[in-house]
Amino acid sequence: MYEPTTTPQQPLSEAQAAAEAARLIAESYSTTSPTATNYKDIAPIPTTGDAAPCTQPGRPPMSQKATDASALMLSGSVAALSVGAATSLVLYTLGQVDPVTLAIGAAGPVALVLAAGSLLKSLARAKAASTTTTHHHHYSGSVRQETTNLSSTTKGMIARTNNTFGGR
Repeated sequence: MYEPTTTPQQPLSEAQAAAEAARLIAESYSTTSPTATNYKDIAPIPTTGDAAPCTQPGRPPMSQKATDASALMLSGSVAALSVGAATSLVLYTLGQVDPVTLAIGAAGPVALVLAAGSLLKSLARAKAASTTTTHHHHYSGSVRQETTNLSSTTKGMIARTNNTFGGR
């Protein structure tokens, strides 16, 4: 294993640095010298300040996937908190009734949230269906456009497919 001729704590003089550089260059071009495959720097790591390490504010550094999962869990906990609070409120107000009424009262907020979610999903679908895209194609020169329509009819328990092609 290669051992340096000087320790890292001692500064080299100009003559020593030139001699060491010449020795290293000659050794690198030599065919008989061993090739270094690793090197461990034993010099101490320089400090950048004298303050003690402390906890930094904010979220700790995480990967993007971990950050996304964390945000999803936080959002889900807020949604669960509202449903749980509504259920607790209903159960508190229905505290002196029979078990059937209590079960109906507990299922009420959940049914309300599910209905609101279904309504929002339906509105999103209706909005997506109502928006149409218009394609404008601008051509220079003569254009020939062909359209082929295929309609298929299958009837009976044993499938007999009748394909008809319509054109132009």
